[in-house]
Amino acid sequence: MSLPHRFSDAERAAVYRVIAERRDMRHFRSDPVPAEILQRILHAAHQAPSVGLMQPWRFIRISDSALRGQIHALVKAERQLTAQALGERDKEFLRLKVEGIRDCAELWVVSLMDQRDEHIFGRRTMPDMDLASVACAIQNMWLAARAEGLGMGWVSLFDPQALAALLNIPAGGKPVAILCIGQVEEFYPAPMLQLEQWRTPQPLHEMLFENSWGCRAKE
Repeated sequence: MSLPHRFSDAERAAVYRVIAERRDMRHFRSDPVPAEILQRILHAAHQAPSVGLMQPWRFIRISDSALRGQIHALVKAERQLTAQALGERDKEFLRLKVEGIRDCAELWVVSLMDQRDEHIFGRRTMPDMDLASVACAIQNMWLAARAEGLGMGWVSLFDPQALAALLNIPAGGKPVAILCIGQVEEFYPAPMLQLEQWRTPQPLHEMLFENSWGCRAKE
């Protein structure tokens, strides 16, 4: 079937390739990221869809080394609490490398904006759509970074209130992600948690239903 607005074969292949090869990276080189590439990645994030066009994302660049250390300490503290919550898998978890905060060239925090209650369009019954919008922006960053040959890792091991206080995020705002961005020696051939045998990804057909939850979609 010929679709009038379809990209070329090469363009489509590039889109699907960057999706397939995106990885949540934990190992980085410290080489600087060229400013023009960083701007392209941020612009890609800003082009993400958002509910009611509210654009709820705010990006905070962490350029102060002492502040980077404080953020690392927050993550380290939550890592220990997460290990305790995992019970018998605690030691296995603590062996995993879960972030590259001290190593990456660029460290960013992505936060939800404050005063979000003013935005009702699309959020009256689903207020978390603002968070979904921020997630779309982060995914755009991830794909753009991979296309530029850069790795990116999303760190979620932190206390949002503690990080908000550290970064002077106003009341009503909420940090969502700590992002490590930079050059890498190589990209993982598969998701790192799969390589470390932490979890096996489930096939798509296990998640496809038709007309009702649990009714398997027809082949």
